[in-house]
Amino acid sequence: MENTLTTQKNANRYSDEELNEFKTLILSKLDIAREEYKDLLDTLSGTSSNEDNGGAYATLEDGAATLEKETIHQMAARQKKFIEQLEAALVRIGNKTYGICRSTGKLIQKERLMAVPHTTQSMEAKLRQN
Repeated sequence: MENTLTTQKNANRYSDEELNEFKTLILSKLDIAREEYKDLLDTLSGTSSNEDNGGAYATLEDGAATLEKETIHQMAARQKKFIEQLEAALVRIGNKTYGICRSTGKLIQKERLMAVPHTTQSMEAKLRQN
């Protein structure tokens, strides 16, 4: 039985079995990400106003509420982008191009894909980019 490292060096794509492993990982991350995104949206839509505040503190609290709302908006935008990247990774799995570096055309290391399953670049390409 060949070891995975040898398979990676000689192959131009991951095996169907390996792609299924990645798919399982991505689907679990996608479930979590969607739940977190939903929670962020619920937080934004459930923002309550403090009508009984005294005038002196109202301005400070409004400023803090605005800052918090902006922060949640940013978090939601990042989460939405992450979800889109995970969904794109599933498409690449479906067409069997998942794990192939878009810059070098080489296989991305399995360890990197397990840590960052939505990546489209190998560490070699990513380091060259900086």
